[in-house]
Amino acid sequence: ERMRDIDTVVVDKTGTLTLGHPALTDFVAEGIPENEALALVAGVEQLSEHPIGLAIVEGAKARGLTPQPAGAFDAVNGLGVQADIDGKRVLVGSRNFLAQRGVETQRWEARAEAWRAEAKTVVFFAVDGIAAGIAAVADPIKESTRDAIAALKRSGVRIVMLTGDSKRTADAVARQLGIDEALAEVLPEDKAGHVKRLQATGRKVAMAGDGINDAPALAQADVGIAMGTGTDVAMESAGVTLVKGDLRGIARAAVLSRATMRNIRQNLAFAFGYNALGIPVAAGVLYPVFGLLLSPVFAGAAMALSSVSVVTNALRLNRVRL
Repeated sequence: ERMRDIDTVVVDKTGTLTLGHPALTDFVAEGIPENEALALVAGVEQLSEHPIGLAIVEGAKARGLTPQPAGAFDAVNGLGVQADIDGKRVLVGSRNFLAQRGVETQRWEARAEAWRAEAKTVVFFAVDGIAAGIAAVADPIKESTRDAIAALKRSGVRIVMLTGDSKRTADAVARQLGIDEALAEVLPEDKAGHVKRLQATGRKVAMAGDGINDAPALAQADVGIAMGTGTDVAMESAGVTLVKGDLRGIARAAVLSRATMRNIRQNLAFAFGYNALGIPVAAGVLYPVFGLLLSPVFAGAAMALSSVSVVTNALRLNRVRL
């Protein structure tokens, strides 16, 4: 029933819109040989569990490099990571992550903006407090995503994307997919707050996510939708699970929900209609004028016909096009 009233679907970019398997596409360094710099960055990221970090590690290995052993590892959720390698302090993360630690990244902004315009996620890195380069990572869009978004928009649903990417990258992805609104640089702990703010404007919100950090937002939403390919925590927090992780299931669920509620109302009309006609007749309302009473045989037939009508109407749901 709640799915019927949904007018806004909030989706997390990683895993729900994209394949969730990003790959390193570009890497540039200055002041340090490129391969040495990539081995340093991969050395830090090999201690991280973030998909972007894993993509950088795999990218380094694909170039025949061995990530450097790292120590004193520290991670700031949604922003970046740092570690010590051979006496060097290496920072890897967003522009804001480096800025918070006093590292100037302006030198790299022009190239970063060009990559963001291509819907790539840009990662900055610094060595001993000096910005030393940038990397770009891209996560392919799922084949089903465009069809899913088009189907939802045809049904009058507004699509809002949440992402930790920069605004430029988020806007590029939104343009490619026809998404109505993109909320960028969203920290994992802020997702539930964004859902709550949409609800405060009167929206009926469904949230689609697959990760541990999506669980609070899934619980906050009017309908939480978990990807069956995601974490158990997300599925426990959600009201609906898409077994194959295909967003087109949201549009199908909305169609089926509306058809089901419409069918229930029709069945109630059948049931009340039979009773509204049958009870007065059984009570003798027609007897004073027409001398008619309701035969027990006719009453039994009417009850059976009522049940058959309701069941037959319910079976029409099998013909709903999803």
